[in-house]
Amino acid sequence: MPEDAISRFWAAFCAACGIPGDTPYEAWAFGGDPDGLAALVLSGDKRATASAYPLYELELEPLPEAGDYSVLLDGAERPLCVIRDTAVHVIPFDWVTAEHAFLEGEGDKSLAYWRAVHEAFFTKELTQAGLVFDSAMPVVCERFEVVYTG
Repeated sequence: MPEDAISRFWAAFCAACGIPGDTPYEAWAFGGDPDGLAALVLSGDKRATASAYPLYELELEPLPEAGDYSVLLDGAERPLCVIRDTAVHVIPFDWVTAEHAFLEGEGDKSLAYWRAVHEAFFTKELTQAGLVFDSAMPVVCERFEVVYTG
């Protein structure tokens, strides 16, 4: 069910926005709290995200790039919106800025909150992959915009 719904959602976006149907995209949900974080995206509060670079290396997954499209899913893998990356930077965890933390839109939007929550989340993700969190590790910081909500 979800794959068909995702394909139909993508096709509707392409038709509505004049995008070729064979344009590549990813479909994914946020980790940790997919529904809560997706709600922040839909409200306009969340316009950025960050992920642990070592997991990209481990899974041999290509990094996102500015201009990439994603179908954002809820926790049940239903499509909610299409987002487009506007900027992607890889920087050490300790170098993530207060501006980026604010754009992530979580908690009180402070850098201190961002660091506490992301250190805990990254530690859990990395431990499951047999890796160790380090505050100097690279983090993939993405900025995005919502381009379609259906």
